[in-house]
Amino acid sequence: MATQKVIARREFIKSTAAGVTAAAISGPEMFAAPAKKPNILLIMSDEHNPFVTGAYGNRIVHTPNIDGLAADGITFENHYCNSPLCSPSRMSFTAGKYVSRVSAWNNRCDLPNNDIASLPRVMTAAGYDSVLCGKMHYDRTRRYGWTEAGGNFNKAFKDGLSAGRWNPEKTFSPVLSPRFEQFHPGENSGILNHDRKVTKGAVEFLSQRKDDDKPFFLLVGYLAPHFPLIVPEEWDKYKGKIAMPEIPKGFLDQLPTNYKTLRAGFEMCTVPSETVKRGRELYYGLTSWFDNEMGKVLSTLRANKEMAENTIIIYTSDHGENMGEHGMWWKNTMYEQSAHVPTIISWPKKWKGNQRRKLASSHVDLVRTIIDMGGGKAPTDWNGSSMVPWMNDPSYAWKDFALSEYYAHNVASGYVMVRTGPWKYTYHNRMTAKHGPERELYDLATDPKELNNLAAKPEHAKRIAAMHAMMLRELRGKDPEQTELQCRKELSIGYRRTDKLPTDHVSLNE
Repeated sequence: MATQKVIARREFIKSTAAGVTAAAISGPEMFAAPAKKPNILLIMSDEHNPFVTGAYGNRIVHTPNIDGLAADGITFENHYCNSPLCSPSRMSFTAGKYVSRVSAWNNRCDLPNNDIASLPRVMTAAGYDSVLCGKMHYDRTRRYGWTEAGGNFNKAFKDGLSAGRWNPEKTFSPVLSPRFEQFHPGENSGILNHDRKVTKGAVEFLSQRKDDDKPFFLLVGYLAPHFPLIVPEEWDKYKGKIAMPEIPKGFLDQLPTNYKTLRAGFEMCTVPSETVKRGRELYYGLTSWFDNEMGKVLSTLRANKEMAENTIIIYTSDHGENMGEHGMWWKNTMYEQSAHVPTIISWPKKWKGNQRRKLASSHVDLVRTIIDMGGGKAPTDWNGSSMVPWMNDPSYAWKDFALSEYYAHNVASGYVMVRTGPWKYTYHNRMTAKHGPERELYDLATDPKELNNLAAKPEHAKRIAAMHAMMLRELRGKDPEQTELQCRKELSIGYRRTDKLPTDHVSLNE
């Protein structure tokens, strides 16, 4: 035994000496340096209906850059925004919480304070340069921890006010919104000019980035394909190719009251068929135009092979666009065209391409995923779950759940949607003592166009009760009816700002 110990000790000393000698000779190359954290490029468009992309099955629209990301990455087939409106969706994304938890009720609302724990701050703490190039619908005085590239794209003046809830009995307007006059070809618009500047800023940032810089978390915020639907001539190539919306006879009379008031409030009750047709064609055109702008950013990234190989690319949108389906335009609803958003994550170095994930997820999950991929740590009170384990293993027991809220303008009350499995349930809060609450229930497996509301059928009472309980658990026990009262009170008071409205403020009642 003693001899064995001596031999073992001699071998240990010999091997250790050899190791030291080798290290002295070879230097640091003998030991692998820790892998550099991946860069993260997040491209967020505005108002992109996921079904107007090749990646989501559309065989007419031309979106080669989005489709290329899907070919190289993972496409989330049932991903939702957490509020189908610009500012609330982006405020929720910034704060990692549902809008009702941060009082992000409408486009005139901001987060509770400028120092709030935010996605860019968490990523900065994880060792990233958190950089914003483009629109996030922030107040002109706030950036929540972002540094900026490309200029100042956020000039809103937010007062936290609202005109109040819509009269639930006023469900029709004969007036046609002037927005529908902005459906035409053109080389310039607020959207086009803004997004050209965003592309320029993002290209400059990526071109100037050095390999030894800190990893970057770059959010590129576009406005397209948001209305006005003004599209350069070369993209106006879908004429006569886009089917009209399917709206069965009598369907509009059966809409939830809130959707009827949206139609009245946004003056979309009398849209001529030719305008519907033209708007849908131009929306396709604007989506293709946006895809081309996005392609310029991706080409710049890929020009630096080393940087490209170490960059995770994410594409998503803040909400969708109804495009005349269900008699609705813009966003604001919980229909698939509005609350469902395209979401693709591509990093071939880690995940093989052409993968699909079919279960429900949402933006609070995407926020957690970004932080997980960057090696950061989210505050414990944030909503959502990282999708990284699910990305690593398609058989992972993902929660299959999404929640979205709307408490903004032109409705008689707020509403909350839950999606799990093929089922989508929406609860519309009580509007007045005489109106509401109302409910919607759709089986998307058999009714993907959401034309058959099953909520009133007795055989679905247990399912509705179960999904409503699921909603309450996710909202941490706070009943949406309580949230509705809180929302009305806060919107009636506003922020009571003492600084003056600037001359270059941006209109926020979209």
